[in-house]
Amino acid sequence: MNDGGQGRTGSAVGLHRVLEPRGVLPQAALRLDPDPRIGPDEVRIAVERLNLDAASYRQLRTAHDGDPDAIRADVLRIVAERGKMHNPVTGSGGMLVGVVEEAGPQSPLGLKPGDRVATLVSLTLTPLAITDGLARWDGRTEQVPAEGHAILFARSIAAVLPADLPVPLALAVMDVCGAPALTRRVVGSRAGSPSVAVLGAAGKSGSLSLAAARRAGASRLVGLVPTAEEEERLVAAGLADTVVRADARDPVAVAAAIGEPVDVTVVCVDVPGCEHGAILATAPGGTVVFFSMATSFPAAALGAEGLAADVTMLIGNGYVPGHAEAALDLVRSEPAVRALFTSRTGDDSAQ
Repeated sequence: MNDGGQGRTGSAVGLHRVLEPRGVLPQAALRLDPDPRIGPDEVRIAVERLNLDAASYRQLRTAHDGDPDAIRADVLRIVAERGKMHNPVTGSGGMLVGVVEEAGPQSPLGLKPGDRVATLVSLTLTPLAITDGLARWDGRTEQVPAEGHAILFARSIAAVLPADLPVPLALAVMDVCGAPALTRRVVGSRAGSPSVAVLGAAGKSGSLSLAAARRAGASRLVGLVPTAEEEERLVAAGLADTVVRADARDPVAVAAAIGEPVDVTVVCVDVPGCEHGAILATAPGGTVVFFSMATSFPAAALGAEGLAADVTMLIGNGYVPGHAEAALDLVRSEPAVRALFTSRTGDDSAQ
């Protein structure tokens, strides 16, 4: 391994794993070194399942017209070329579940061999090698059964999987646990009982964000979805006071559907072009929280300027202290949230 074999001190943020270009952090690197030999503060994970982020999987599926073999081949190519799952088109990756094989004596993560964990850092910065050719993945879902190994750094984050939830469900929740945590913080920090709109409200991060906003004291909850099927599902769940349907890429349609502008707008849509609708739907002095990896910073910044919109815009970075446990608690205590997740992750049984 490049400057990081057992007994050698590497970088807590993984600089010693960067092969190209030198001097950048692992997330920005073109290639990482996934050598299984760990440094004293690293952890090696035996991979069981990847969870591709929604924007990345949508791009792969669209690029290959839904052909499972082509999607599988492209994921294998990316990982082989880059030493990590870092979609070069979307710039995003996902996260994984696996079992700790070895933990260096100086690792601060508190993990031990045999722990079954979910990584709470992106696959775009996680050294990864796949050894089974993804033979058990049908290419039709974001969750990818896999064999191989991954490396965690001293500054990585991982959580031991809860024993009371099925692995696919826990993985899906942890993949988006930053969204409800930041939503709760933003809504709870506003005076009074703010109104909240969630774009992409029937999805994983959207449904959790609705539940978190309600617990944080939101007065009016609007859930925006793109299809009649999702509208029916979200109405049945009862997570929003009002469910509206519009294409989140159509700013005028979004603003018309939301109606009276809200104090907080949360964007959980996995397609590009949703920035301007979110801005139009937000009241002066309000806040827009972008959780989609398809968000364009220039489109958001210049769009707000062009609309003379006095709104604060936040990029959700996926990490808030305590985010994993808080999201898991929402799934445990909110049957409607669990039902929406189960409809996406398949059979709600232990796996």
